[in-house]
Amino acid sequence: MGLKKKGEILHIPDKIPLKPNEQPTIDVFASVIEPKLTNTLVKKLSKIAPMENYRHIKRVWKKKYVGEGGGGGDNFPLILILCIAAENGGNELLPDDVAELVNAHQLSPFIAKVHKYAAISREEWIEQCKLWPTSYHPPTYNIEGITGFSEKDSKSVFQFMKMALEMTEVGGAGVVNAAVIVDPSIKQVIATANDQTCRAISASTVDAGVSCLYPWNWTEQDTAAAGNIDCSWHPLRHAALVAIEQASSRDKKLYPAGLEGFEDQSIDQVDGTMPKRQKVDSVKDEKVLKAACSNGGSSERGERPYLCTGYDIFVAWEPCTMCAMALVHQRIRRIFYAFPNPNCGALGSYRLLGEKSLNHHYAVFRVLLPKEESSDSKIVTNFKIQY
Repeated sequence: MGLKKKGEILHIPDKIPLKPNEQPTIDVFASVIEPKLTNTLVKKLSKIAPMENYRHIKRVWKKKYVGEGGGGGDNFPLILILCIAAENGGNELLPDDVAELVNAHQLSPFIAKVHKYAAISREEWIEQCKLWPTSYHPPTYNIEGITGFSEKDSKSVFQFMKMALEMTEVGGAGVVNAAVIVDPSIKQVIATANDQTCRAISASTVDAGVSCLYPWNWTEQDTAAAGNIDCSWHPLRHAALVAIEQASSRDKKLYPAGLEGFEDQSIDQVDGTMPKRQKVDSVKDEKVLKAACSNGGSSERGERPYLCTGYDIFVAWEPCTMCAMALVHQRIRRIFYAFPNPNCGALGSYRLLGEKSLNHHYAVFRVLLPKEESSDSKIVTNFKIQY
């Protein structure tokens, strides 16, 4: 399939999609119960055998089936999940508290299978309900653009991504990764950067210099020339990290301590217009900084930004784990990348963005440029990208 004529912005979900019929399952103890016992049993079981990690599973199932022979009439028994079965093979043993409840109400426990994880698509949910009913809640996000982009927003995304791709070509010597940090509220470029991991780039391999693809490529550089490399070139200076550094340097210049006001004269990188004059008040304490990230968007005009809160970043290649975590710490709002990173990528394969223990989560998108936007880019031709 060739390049998309109109381009496409694909949302990368926080979990790796599974085939609907290959979803993992777990065993549970269940029993048919009398309807009049439902409330009593559910209340007791919620205390002695809660299912906190399996809230997508419906504890009571009003199962419909046809009697033996197919003509015995419809029956609608209630089936109740008593508890999760032990994962160590001891499925034949009920916990003591549950066993007492079973004996008290003369229940007949049996092992049933249910799906371990909540469905992330309607197709998964339909398949799950064939085994045991579950609840399905389509993913909702408080990040604008997650469920679709307007024509104007899509145009901006394509233009910024094209800018990043054009930065990947380094004087005919090879290709490196590139990053562009953008304030989407005013469509203004905050910082741009390339990989700064090594000076020498092999012309024989078009992607030899892409740091996130080959994090250890710097070890193959000519050590004899190391004395000529200045300290700004370092194995850890991937494009995203250098862009973060540039954004920080910009903030220090725009918002120095004690400055009463400042007029930002930078030019909008999308339509070439001059942004409105902004007045900057000096930051007196950390409360002002934290207030800047309270709504998940960029800070109000005139306030010093809190890290990169509310900003987007456009990178040619999917970030590695180091860069992806750095963007978590910087409170980046959205990540856009053009090409997947099959070996070291942290977003399209590992899905670091779905790690619940992180204290910040961003939205991730892969951008397929429109044919007319990418036809003049050597990087697309060299890699023969098939969308």
